[in-house]
Amino acid sequence: MCFCLLLGVGQDPTIAATLTEAESISQERMQTLLEPHNLESGVDRFLRSIPVGYYTIASVEELKSLLKKSQPMLVDVREASEYRSGHIPNAINIPLRTLSHNLNQIPGTRPVVLYCSSGYRSAMGVMTLHLLGYENVQGFPPSFVGWKNAKEAMTYGRSKTIASR
Repeated sequence: MCFCLLLGVGQDPTIAATLTEAESISQERMQTLLEPHNLESGVDRFLRSIPVGYYTIASVEELKSLLKKSQPMLVDVREASEYRSGHIPNAINIPLRTLSHNLNQIPGTRPVVLYCSSGYRSAMGVMTLHLLGYENVQGFPPSFVGWKNAKEAMTYGRSKTIASR
């Protein structure tokens, strides 16, 4: 790189400056990649720590049993309009896009179960909360569709929607 810069003496100074900037950015990036605690390695460690079963409650019966035994906080991460159109009884509504603004609503010790319509948003919510240090959170992949298809009781309205930011 230095040899190229020497050859560029007397040439366009913009090119020489750009090459110098590229070299420093490249060195910074290499240094970041070599650091033991960078973002990629942190995410990799987290992904490797996910246990078999992926923090999930796999069936409606399993959720019903958990609701009876340990009375977890049930969080519907769908949008408020979806929640109002029907939700699992006693669930509160914290839309996924507002989850990080409502961490004060998520207990650190009581079991917490997230669900949505199909499992996608609840999986993102579970991963987010685990990355933020919540070890008491599980997802319900059958989600509201599974609950509804099992012809379980549903509640309608907006009595427990957490204000979104």
